[in-house]
Amino acid sequence: MRLGRRHLLTTAMLAPAVISGRARAASPTVIRAVPIGDLKVLDPIWTTAYITRNHAYMIWDTLFALDAQNRPQPQMVEHYEVSADQLTYTFTLRPGLLWHDGTAVRAADCTASIRRWAAKDGMGRALLAVTASLEPVDERSFRLVLTRPVGFVIDALGKIDSNVPFMMPERLAKTDPNTQVTEMIGSGPFRFVKDAWVPGVKVVYEKFGGYVPRAEPPSQAAGGKVVKVDRVELVYTPEASTAANALIAGEFDLLESPAPDLVPMLKKAADVRVEANDPLGYQLFMAINHLYPPFDKLEARQALMMAVKQSEFMQGTVGDATPWRECAAVFGCSAQDTTEAGPLGWPGYHLERAKKLWAASGYDGRPIVILDPADNATLHPGALLTADAVRRLGGNTDLQAMDWSTLTQRRASKAAPDQGGWNLFVTNTTVTGISNPLLDNYAKNCEDAWYGWSCDRPIADMTKAWSFETDAVKREKILRDLERAHLEQVTLIPLGQYQSVIAARTDLKGIIPGPALFYWNIEKV
Repeated sequence: MRLGRRHLLTTAMLAPAVISGRARAASPTVIRAVPIGDLKVLDPIWTTAYITRNHAYMIWDTLFALDAQNRPQPQMVEHYEVSADQLTYTFTLRPGLLWHDGTAVRAADCTASIRRWAAKDGMGRALLAVTASLEPVDERSFRLVLTRPVGFVIDALGKIDSNVPFMMPERLAKTDPNTQVTEMIGSGPFRFVKDAWVPGVKVVYEKFGGYVPRAEPPSQAAGGKVVKVDRVELVYTPEASTAANALIAGEFDLLESPAPDLVPMLKKAADVRVEANDPLGYQLFMAINHLYPPFDKLEARQALMMAVKQSEFMQGTVGDATPWRECAAVFGCSAQDTTEAGPLGWPGYHLERAKKLWAASGYDGRPIVILDPADNATLHPGALLTADAVRRLGGNTDLQAMDWSTLTQRRASKAAPDQGGWNLFVTNTTVTGISNPLLDNYAKNCEDAWYGWSCDRPIADMTKAWSFETDAVKREKILRDLERAHLEQVTLIPLGQYQSVIAARTDLKGIIPGPALFYWNIEKV
């Protein structure tokens, strides 16, 4: 099969460290895969980007993890105890846990890691707010003492989506959470091969021989992380057709995020299978910068929401290749929910009303900077459709193409849009990761706000009230009020939900479904 010029160039760049062709792909101990993007940021606490989260699951382990039923299970923890008054939690680590440099994992490493994670994560901040003390008891045990009982301690420590509370050595965990960690020393099932990392080309991981998996069978991010290959090579291949053709030819074993328009071709290919990886799927949404005109004005944000059709974004993102649905809920829709548009007050598509609101916002003709991850086949269409929506309103657009990893760094800038900042971008999140106000980092407000920096004090107060409410009926009412408030203030714009798929060679067995791609338990038969 004839491959594109981009592939030939990439193969040449990789030689001799990576041998191209069917002989290499058939290696029984090496998995060669195309990741969701180019890995540039290595620190999973500094960023919520999924390419970094996936990288982190290879290297670092967690105290708890969610099983296939989304129930938290002990992972690094051997056992834990909770006092009768629900204020004191004592955790004991499994024996024999080692860092990749050969030193033992200590309780002091874990307490430092929890503090660093909690400084960046919304659920972590909520936990720290009710923490009286968090200290080691001995080398393998540590104690968390609360100021008031809360029901989310284990849920927080078992969080599966960004930011995940990965455990790091104390010397790394003491790094300022706003400064990136660059030393990749974990206690997870794979070891990062630093010398083989070529940004823009490939990332390499090797099996860590000192890892001791749990005895339980694997279940999503929980259970025994048994590594059945010697090496995983993630080869950045931004040209979607090149990646698909290389998978069909046997040069790759797996595509973590195949282009939706190529899925029908992949489904028909011999020795290739396409399957859903995350049972709950993803929500697509538009991030809005609230700091600068025009979207510092509510009228401009409301106008943009009225100029959006979720069906257009879903068709543009996944077409008919995978299931999708409209969903107005910021915290996602379950399979039993309707679109929730009516109950939550979604204004619906109404271009004439939108144009009037746009004019009322005082828009002065300045270019609207839209970040376009042109190498991401899932998110690139959303950037184009966002630009179309702005133009329909009468706005000028500055669509800036870049790779996804560059976008994940650019979005952190609070500079003015015409000075290196931005106005809009489209991204996605797992439904698992946004299912409640504590988990959903993207819907946080004011001092806890994610990129976009929305600040509506009632939303921030309702989020806190939900976090500490113990009555289920009252919690549900607060949740619905929060959903409505997010849509009224247009903190972000939900664009629909869709099922994600992966494409793999049929000789790859044991892939574990989940919101991330886990490489343990996979073998080449």
